[in-house]
Amino acid sequence: MGPEWVAILALVALFVVGTVLPINMGALAYVAAWLVGLYSLHLSEKEILAGVSGDLILTLIGVTYLFAIAKNNGTVDLIVASAVRAVGGRVALIPWVMFAVTAVLTAIGAASPAACAIIGPIALGFAARYKINPLMMGMFVVHGAQGGGFSPISIYGTITNSVMEDAKLPSSELTVFLSSLVVNLVMATILFIVFGGRKLMDQRVDLNSSDDLTDDLHEGGATVTARGTGASAPTGTLARGVKRDQLLTLIAFVGVAVVALVFDKNIGFVAITAAVLLAILSPTEHKDAIKQVAWPTVLLVAGVSTYAAILTESGAPQFVGKWAAGLGAAVIGALVLCYVGGVVSAFASSTALLPVIIPIAVPLIGHGGISAGLFVAALAVASTIVDVSPFSTNGALMLANRPDTIAEPVYYKQILTYSVIVVAAGPLLVWAALVLPGW
Repeated sequence: MGPEWVAILALVALFVVGTVLPINMGALAYVAAWLVGLYSLHLSEKEILAGVSGDLILTLIGVTYLFAIAKNNGTVDLIVASAVRAVGGRVALIPWVMFAVTAVLTAIGAASPAACAIIGPIALGFAARYKINPLMMGMFVVHGAQGGGFSPISIYGTITNSVMEDAKLPSSELTVFLSSLVVNLVMATILFIVFGGRKLMDQRVDLNSSDDLTDDLHEGGATVTARGTGASAPTGTLARGVKRDQLLTLIAFVGVAVVALVFDKNIGFVAITAAVLLAILSPTEHKDAIKQVAWPTVLLVAGVSTYAAILTESGAPQFVGKWAAGLGAAVIGALVLCYVGGVVSAFASSTALLPVIIPIAVPLIGHGGISAGLFVAALAVASTIVDVSPFSTNGALMLANRPDTIAEPVYYKQILTYSVIVVAAGPLLVWAALVLPGW
C-alpha cells in the first residue's frame, strides 16, 4: 500500500475516533502524524514536527489572550453596546453587519484569518448577549471573510488570478470574485433562516429604557424586546462610562488592526504584543487572563495542521487530483477535484492549496470543454467555503474566541456538524451551480 493510501486511511480513522470518543482530535492527529510520518514516509521526528503551523498557533494564542483581557475589563461589552446603538437596536441587523465588515476587510486585502480574528470575538459577544445563535453568528463572520476574499486586490484573489495567468488561462477576476460572494451570501441567508434569524427581526434593544444604554446595561435593565409579545431577555452588565483600561484596550484594538492590516504584519505577533503591553499596565487585574487562552483549541489545531502537512507530504491530494483528471468524463473529474479541494482545505491552508489544485485542473479545462472561469471559481469556492471547519484557521478562531457563556463542547459539536455538512454537500452544490452551466 502506497503512502498516499496510508495517509488517507489514517485521516479517516482519526476523524472517526475523534467524533465517536471524547478525545481531542489534535492529540489523535499528533499520534497519526508520528506513526504515518515515521513508518510510511520514513521521516525524522524533526521533519514531522516541522509541519505544525507556528503562525496559526501564535494567532490563536495572541488573539485569545488579547480578548481575554478585553473581556475582563469590560471593553467587549462597551463595543457591543456602542454597535447596538449604531444599528438602532435592531438585533436582526447585527449578524449582517458582521458579515459585511469582515467581507470588506478581506476584499481590500486583509488576510482572512486576521479579519476573523478581529471581528469574530466581537460578533460572538453579540451572540452571547442578545441570545443570537452562536453558530450562526460565528459562521456569518467566516462566510463574510470568504465572500470578500476573492476580490482582485485580495490575497486569495491575487493568488488565484496569478495561477490562472501562469497556466495561460483566460482572466476571470470578476467571475471568481462574484461567485465566491454570491455563494457565501447564500450560505449566510440559509443560516439566518434556519437558526432563528426571522425571530430576530421582531426584536429590538430598548434604547429608550434608560437615559444611557451603558448605565442600563450596568444595571441589567436593558432588554431585548419582541414587538407585540412583550418578551424580553437580560443583556448583561457593563461598567459605567469608559474606564482607563477600556480606553487603552480600544486603542490597542485599533493599533492591532492598523499594524496587521495596513502594514501587513503577523496578526499573532501584533495581538500578543498588545496583550502583553496591556498586562504590564495593569498586571494585577490581568494576571489570570493567560489562563483563558483556549488551550484545547490550540492543541486541536496544532495536531491537525501537523497531520495536514503529513497528508500533503504523502502526495494524497495530487494522487486523487491526477486520478480525477484522468477520468473519461471531464465534468465528473471536475466534481472530484472540487471535493479534493474541499476536503483537504478543511484540514489545511486554503492559501497553500489554491496554487496546487488549480494547475491540476488545467487538462480538464483544455480538453473537457469546461469554462475556465467558472471551473476555477468552483475550485476556489469549494476550497474556501470549508474554512468553517474547526480544524481550519477561521473555524478554529470562532471556536477559541467564544465567550464563557457559550459552552465549548456543545459549540464544538455544532461547528463540527456544520462543517461536515458543508464539506459533504458544498462542493456538489458549487459544482452544480458553476461548472454544469459552463459545460
